[in-house]
Amino acid sequence: MLLLAVDTATPAVTVALHDGESVLAAESQVDARRHGELLLPAVDRVLAAAGVKPAAVTDLVVGIGPGPYTGLRVGLATALTFGSALGVPVRGLCTLDGLAYAAGTGGPGASGAGIDGPFVVATDARRKEVYWALYADARTRLTDPAVDRPADIAERVAGRPAVGAGALLYPDTFPDARGPEHQSAAALASLAVERIAADAEFPPALPLYLRRPDAQVPKNYKVVTPK
Repeated sequence: MLLLAVDTATPAVTVALHDGESVLAAESQVDARRHGELLLPAVDRVLAAAGVKPAAVTDLVVGIGPGPYTGLRVGLATALTFGSALGVPVRGLCTLDGLAYAAGTGGPGASGAGIDGPFVVATDARRKEVYWALYADARTRLTDPAVDRPADIAERVAGRPAVGAGALLYPDTFPDARGPEHQSAAALASLAVERIAADAEFPPALPLYLRRPDAQVPKNYKVVTPK
């Protein structure tokens, strides 16, 4: 197995290559406005660091969000294009699950020991909101991903440690905020390898937006063309 993982659902543009036993190479850059510019060069560098040609990749996994529209689409479009060109399967994984895996295991993408017990993952959804979910442990999500204002979920997340950039932004709701702050494709790849080995189901490689786009066609615009 040579599994390539990418995720652009958060400000982190992150790529990793896993051989089924360990992460061979990984790279992450945090820049919320340059996903399209940074992703493909990062893929090239990760493959080069591992001494692997693109044709050798056997599997792809991509973070499906939740996340903002533009950044999220970059990773999904790239993964699906690679999968089509190489003729290999493309699996989706919830971006929050990757953060949870890093936080709960203390593995790739984490700093220090893993969290012991239930916790929350919260990423920045902008508009003073967070994308979030509750977890029993590194591999077990208790709730579907959701988008809410932090104050509206304060009672549901009270008393639990929290990880992710969204938790760090709102200390009143998440007083026990910890790392990792950003997504890690190394963690996503490691989780995917475990799930493949267990013959677990994966969500489709489709974007998990959770809300409507900002840009919409005006409903009652004035016609200015001649009749």
